[in-house]
Amino acid sequence: MDTAEKLKNIVTTLPDEPGIYQFFDKMGTIIYIGKAKRLKKRVSSYFNKNHDHRKTILLVRNISDIKYIVVETEQDALILENNFIKKYQPRYNIQLKDDKTFPWICIKNERFPCVFYTRRVVKDGSQYFGPFTSMLLVRTLIDLFKNTYKLRTCNYVLTEENVSRGKFKVCLQYHIGNCLGPCENHQTESDYNESIGEIRHILKGNIGGVVTHLKEQMQKYAADLDFEQAQNVKDRLDVLQKYQAKSTVVSPTIKNIDVYSYKKEDNISYINFLKIVNGGVIHSFTLEIKSKVDESDEDLLMSGITEIRQKIYSNASELIVPFKPSFVLEDVKYTVPQRGDKKKLLELSKKNVTYFILDKKKNSALKKHETPAERILKTAQKDLRLYEIPFHIECFDNSNLQGTNPVAACVVFKNARPSKRDYRHYNIKTVTGSDDYASMEEVVYRRYKRLLDEGEKLPNLVIVDGGKGQLGAALKALEKLELRSKLPIIGIAKRLEEIFYPGDPVPLYIDKNSETLKLIQKLRDEAHRFGITHHRSKRDKLMTVSELDKIRGIGTKTKEVLLQKYKSLEAIKNTSDEELEKEIGKNKVKIIQRYFNRTN
Repeated sequence: MDTAEKLKNIVTTLPDEPGIYQFFDKMGTIIYIGKAKRLKKRVSSYFNKNHDHRKTILLVRNISDIKYIVVETEQDALILENNFIKKYQPRYNIQLKDDKTFPWICIKNERFPCVFYTRRVVKDGSQYFGPFTSMLLVRTLIDLFKNTYKLRTCNYVLTEENVSRGKFKVCLQYHIGNCLGPCENHQTESDYNESIGEIRHILKGNIGGVVTHLKEQMQKYAADLDFEQAQNVKDRLDVLQKYQAKSTVVSPTIKNIDVYSYKKEDNISYINFLKIVNGGVIHSFTLEIKSKVDESDEDLLMSGITEIRQKIYSNASELIVPFKPSFVLEDVKYTVPQRGDKKKLLELSKKNVTYFILDKKKNSALKKHETPAERILKTAQKDLRLYEIPFHIECFDNSNLQGTNPVAACVVFKNARPSKRDYRHYNIKTVTGSDDYASMEEVVYRRYKRLLDEGEKLPNLVIVDGGKGQLGAALKALEKLELRSKLPIIGIAKRLEEIFYPGDPVPLYIDKNSETLKLIQKLRDEAHRFGITHHRSKRDKLMTVSELDKIRGIGTKTKEVLLQKYKSLEAIKNTSDEELEKEIGKNKVKIIQRYFNRTN
């Protein structure tokens, strides 16, 4: 039996039931997965008509086998198709471009609930709010909750029994005022739950009180001349106000509705989603679908709706759509509005699609003219919350091997590239012994004192290799020069690649694969390399020429110990035998004595 006859027999026996079908090539690989309200009618259409789309013609030509799964409802077919496409990623199926996992804010199902963000939704009874399309908004909300309501961040299991038995002790967060100590009964459960209730209220879109609080906080910082903190609050306020603008009440009569609009351009379909809760738009994002064969607009819209409803666990019973699909979703009503508030919502969703496409084209055009360096630096400006693009960056590192010959290095990057003619190394002058903090303070002071004296341009960003200690030392130097508010400065700690900011005890963690972190690491590593090279050069120069080289039985290590300790041959000669024995041992001292007695 040839392939054509085999396929004909399969199609003939297909049921007229809802389900999904899978096309296989001659190698047994799934090349296409589709859904159908009536399997027999849908699959037959591939073989009973001439197709205009080239890829559909190729698809049909490559079909060697067909398998199918019958389901109870059309909704089940939609969901099963969506899941199978994600699992097998067939060659000819649509590509859901928006394949990222959105962040959610979780209120944990526990006594004294923790509030945190996550990208994994676990069905454990916890409450999840989202999904959010702005990670900055999520972090802003989480920070606001922690600062305003003093929520706990520990993972203690605070059952009544555990707390009453005194199983836990308050931690540092309690002592610095970030937590009210429910683990030792310093805060009652009812008081804590009152805060959680307010947080739920905010997450449902009612954030007017938070905006008012932030405005008061910003004005207070400004009155105290703490403009850096005022700007930080303003950044958070801007994000919340933009979020609030999206949450504007449309109509108090519209309670829980999902809105979908659809537009197709250049073989790519765009589906915008608006979530309406209690008359307000609280979430919006656009899904991008790349079509590979001639799927209908209805198929593409339903694929998008299925993907979005699964992603956000939507239970809206009414969907506003641009046209009415023939696929039935259980307990769901389709509305194609002709007038009124629902029509305005559909028009708003259509505007979002249009702007999404325009922004995509604009960004694409900009990227064509944007150099890689410009892209990296703009990303760094955004990630590090800088006022200016950091075209000029300087990084400091101390080099101190075994407590000897302390030196420091300053490397300079301009336009994200090393500017080696601007590199500088420093011999530490004012610090005795191994003191990284004092050394950092000295070199930062010397560097920018000289730039100021010579009228040179200051960098857009200063990086110090180290955590809060090194950053604090560098800040002391800038304060002496009255540059604290003029020079953006950060510290990077090696262990977890944490980014520290002045006055902020909580470090910033940048995505390990981001271009910003890679640029900072490159600066840090270059400063370390440059400093170590200078340190070794200085040490080797000290060790290279010495009469000790002529003494048989005195090796490099012994010579290094002596010169590091006594600095010169004359000092070694004038040191007592007893003291020398403490450093290099009795036998080596005898060898040196014999040599000096013979040469004198």
